Amino acid sequence: MTVRTMTIEDYQGVYDLWMTIKGFAIRSIDDSKVGVERFLKRNPTTSVVAIEDGKIVGSILCGHDGRRGCLYHVCVHEDYRMRGIGKSMVVHCMQELEKEHISKVSLIAFTQNDIGNAFWKEIGWTKREDLNYYDFTLNKENIINYNK
Repeated sequence: MTVRTMTIEDYQGVYDLWMTIKGFAIRSIDDSKVGVERFLKRNPTTSVVAIEDGKIVGSILCGHDGRRGCLYHVCVHEDYRMRGIGKSMVVHCMQELEKEHISKVSLIAFTQNDIGNAFWKEIGWTKREDLNYYDFTLNKENIINYNK
């Protein structure tokens, strides 16, 4: 298994992976090829893919605003879970963020994502109970679809 920096050439393989993850949510604009390309241009070294058996089996979109890093769309193909791939990708992202002098990283996990929430707890992340997360939709055309 290899973990490396994601490029836009990986998009189709990452998108295909996203489509295999039950309960996964993608946005029609932000998660389109154009949207991901825009994200990768802003964050050229921090997003990753995991490659095994000649295909993408894991991915993380990772970026920062100059102060705090954020992980998005952390996923590992169901057939490749429980082998350290997720943790390897997270470590890779955090090392890249450290190179850019980012000292705090956050993420959002759906409350009903039992597998994901157990993963974050297992690798030492802290669930915040002291704040509320707020959203405001600037572009109503950016439709969210959930995999069934």
